[in-house]
Amino acid sequence: MPLEGQWQRANTPLRRLTRREKWVAIGATIAVVVSLVVLIAVTAGNTRPAPGPGCIRATIPHVMGAEELNLCGSHARHACARSRNRDDPVAVKIEDSCREAGLD
Repeated sequence: MPLEGQWQRANTPLRRLTRREKWVAIGATIAVVVSLVVLIAVTAGNTRPAPGPGCIRATIPHVMGAEELNLCGSHARHACARSRNRDDPVAVKIEDSCREAGLD
């Protein structure tokens, strides 16, 4: 059988927050929100530079997901020549990167 006034006693705070404690809580909340906004603004966008001259960058399907292939110089030319006239997904991605780099 519930006791009379039990809900009110259980849900009444032991003490009220002081003005200083309220300002600290508000300040901490504002600091967290500002930090999150700054973090999102700093990390937003794609600032990665394009591959240099004579280099290719291809994202190819691999065993555990995607793998990024970065090749330059003779390695890039060899990969472009090897993937030419093939129709598997890896060769298609490499060939697209070769075409973008002007190595076809």
